[in-house]
Amino acid sequence: MYITNMLHFLDEKGNIHAEIPRESREMAAFLALVVDASTGMISHEYNATGIRCFEEGCTENVVVRLSDVRDEIEWLCPECHNEGRISHWQGTRWDNSATIKKR
Repeated sequence: MYITNMLHFLDEKGNIHAEIPRESREMAAFLALVVDASTGMISHEYNATGIRCFEEGCTENVVVRLSDVRDEIEWLCPECHNEGRISHWQGTRWDNSATIKKR
């Protein structure tokens, strides 16, 4: 399981650090997509995203939900069972929760 603090990947302007290793940038980009998708639907049930799992050889898309227990986003690949939690996503450029609440 991947336990991630989104802020660890961001610079002082809220962008993904340009000078981190390629693998870290790719993980940060994946996590940004997960935050964008999950905060765009605000659900505590797992929902399909269209975001492909990054596990080598896996072709499934991950599902996401907001955690019932913490202010975290949970993601899961139903095929290979790759999974993780993302904290400190609130207020990042990929956080759509404020837009959803205004509707």
